[in-house]
Amino acid sequence: MQLGSCYRLRAVIRFIVRTAIVLLGNAVGLIVASLVFDDFSIDVTGFIVSLIIFTVSVALMTPFLASTMRRNQSSSSAMGGVALISTFVALLITDVFTDGVSISGIGTWIGATVVVWVGSLLAVFILPYLGLKKYLDERRV
Repeated sequence: MQLGSCYRLRAVIRFIVRTAIVLLGNAVGLIVASLVFDDFSIDVTGFIVSLIIFTVSVALMTPFLASTMRRNQSSSSAMGGVALISTFVALLITDVFTDGVSISGIGTWIGATVVVWVGSLLAVFILPYLGLKKYLDERRV
């Protein structure tokens, strides 16, 4: 195998692993929100589709909102809200376009946005250290 294709293969593997971690993190966030809030429900059969729609929405909204805020020279505190805003918009898109997630009530919308954001954030930071990092380090040697 050529050296260039080896680097590309590692990059692809890294991308797949990161995508899996983000999907798992978002799944954790959505499941925690459904357990915390009575007006936040997840339909098991549509959950995978909802999870994919939510993850793609966050992935597309975050850079768009960040660049818009930078262009408008927003404060650094406003830049910090980009993740929360993109989580809210992704929840809205997921609720409207899929049957797997149902959210009702303003309190649930606000609370679920924070819970999903925190749950996803924590899972994305913690999951790599639960064996995945060890596996990747072993592969590197």
